[in-house]
Amino acid sequence: MSQWNIAAAQYRASHHCVNEHITHHLRFITAAARQQCNVVLFPELSLTGPALPDGRLPAPPDHQQLAPLLDAAKSADVSVIAGITVEERGQRQPGLAWFSPSQPNAILYPHGAGACLENRHGGLSIVDPHSDQPNIAPDAALFTRGMAVSETGWSATFSQLQRFAHRYAIAVLMANRDGGSALWDARGQLIVRADRGELLLTGRFVEQGWQGEIIPLR
Repeated sequence: MSQWNIAAAQYRASHHCVNEHITHHLRFITAAARQQCNVVLFPELSLTGPALPDGRLPAPPDHQQLAPLLDAAKSADVSVIAGITVEERGQRQPGLAWFSPSQPNAILYPHGAGACLENRHGGLSIVDPHSDQPNIAPDAALFTRGMAVSETGWSATFSQLQRFAHRYAIAVLMANRDGGSALWDARGQLIVRADRGELLLTGRFVEQGWQGEIIPLR
């Protein structure tokens, strides 16, 4: 794998104003572009916010609302994976929105699982990390997982993702709403892990392997 720069945006989406979330996502994308990142990953439901008081998920935004993120992805030449609500057969569920510089529109996936990416702006495929035989493509270089796990669940989540990286020999990038975002290499070795707070966790793949850094959002 040639040099590759990736980032996890640690962002707590605590309200339901999509336009404000998009504005904040644009700040993270700008920060990632300054670090010459090729990919930036956001936590689960980062664009729509958490469940409503009645337990239902917020309504998904339309493509017009999402247009600024697609424009930013093209302008910065960075692939963006954000958390979103999607509707399938009348039911709302967590999903992924993929903004790629090579695609004319955002692509929505009605799955709350993870996704695998090829290098830089290659294809994206949805993967269920809980499956006994996850459908990881042979050319996949990175598994990404946007999450919303509280601190009490960090330990179990870290162990699960570390085992996944080691078992399938693939680097794993996790962006978590409540802190603890992390990067593991293809041997399951922890490269960098964040504490709490709003920040950008970056990983850089060079000849010697992965290197990581924590960058506060300014």
